[in-house]
Amino acid sequence: MAEDKEKDKDKKKYYKELEDLPGIGEVTAEKLRAAGYGEFSKLAAASPHELAELGGMGVEAAKKAIEAAKTMVEIGFETGEQVLERRKSIGRIATGSKALDELLGGGVETQAITEAYARFSSGKSQLGFQLTVNVQKTPEQGGLGRGVIFVDTEHTFRPDRIAQLAEAQEMDVSEVLKNIHVARAENSDHQIILIEKCEDLIKEKNIGLIVVDSLMSQFRSDYMGRGALGERQQKLNKHVHMLQRLADTYNLAVYMTNQVMDDPGMLFGDPTKPIGGNIVAHCSTSRLYLRKSKDDKRIARLVDSPNLPEGECVFRVKKEGICD
Repeated sequence: MAEDKEKDKDKKKYYKELEDLPGIGEVTAEKLRAAGYGEFSKLAAASPHELAELGGMGVEAAKKAIEAAKTMVEIGFETGEQVLERRKSIGRIATGSKALDELLGGGVETQAITEAYARFSSGKSQLGFQLTVNVQKTPEQGGLGRGVIFVDTEHTFRPDRIAQLAEAQEMDVSEVLKNIHVARAENSDHQIILIEKCEDLIKEKNIGLIVVDSLMSQFRSDYMGRGALGERQQKLNKHVHMLQRLADTYNLAVYMTNQVMDDPGMLFGDPTKPIGGNIVAHCSTSRLYLRKSKDDKRIARLVDSPNLPEGECVFRVKKEGICD
């Protein structure tokens, strides 16, 4: 036993950089760093096929590199008490509506993906705009005091609306807009790349919220028909897991909107269903279904959450923003 521990110590002394790992040279190491795998912990949790593709290496070489990386990090079980302690670092972003905050357990939380699906003009983008402003407030005011990454796939981002919301909160409009980093995704591959390449921006700009509006628009356009469904879902699965990894690693919140379809087999009740299938359903931590009501009223229903009961609330979308 003592000899094994000494061997492990020797390995840890030897593997100081990615280049020290078996099967990884300088060129491969640079490719992996560029792809966001610059740390042993990330390599240890990577899949061999994914690592091989990113690094331009063989699958067997990738397996050896992963096994070596595992010796450098602690991978194993932890107690429920340790998990609870870690969850104490979770922050919450207020939505502007106390009823909606209560439905979400205090607001949109970090280390999680919150999905809102709805028909058009139901308030899902407006909620995203409100969160981009509110996250910049101090924790005492219902924010995180951090910046935003906004991935726009439907050409719906409107800085003038952000300015309107910031003015209503008596915030510095110029500073609020400077803290929002917007990218327009032209297709699904571009959307995936934007998320894969944003880690440096997250660290440099202290990002606390990633908004994807909407998740499925480009995937829906690029992959049409049943023949393309398998490839679409595979890429989508990887994309959403990347969002969750960023949320966990940097203690940030992910808010994504989703489009809907009508279920033709539904004869009674509401035929509205979110698209993206089981991949999106399983990867979303909390799912909100938004519906338009009379005037500026909206109805939010919490469809799924690991720790909150299902329920509904009513909120308003006004010129000044989201409110009760």
